[in-house]
Amino acid sequence: MSAVDAYLANISAPQRAELERVRAIVKGAAPGAEEVISYGIPGFKYQKKYLFGYAAFRDHMSIFPTTTPIAAIKPKLGSYEVSKGTIQFTLEHPIPEPIIKELVSIRIRAIQG
Repeated sequence: MSAVDAYLANISAPQRAELERVRAIVKGAAPGAEEVISYGIPGFKYQKKYLFGYAAFRDHMSIFPTTTPIAAIKPKLGSYEVSKGTIQFTLEHPIPEPIIKELVSIRIRAIQG
């Protein structure tokens, strides 16, 4: 079992299913990205640089795409709780696939320079 799979195995089934959805979207949007545990949470590295992270918390889940992608699409994030490099969401209000893909795409372009 990978470290990411071990992390996911230790959260509630509904949150696990939602984070597995996020994981699959990122994998599809970033072919060749490496799955890692970084700062204690699951995520991805692309070309050996941090790409994207995600995690479960008691009352919400978060994605961590870094500040640049969030700033680039901030108007599309509407009612989501957003802080410096984090977007919070819930099972009742998940982040749509097109937004996750756009965040990943912006981050990949930043890494590629």
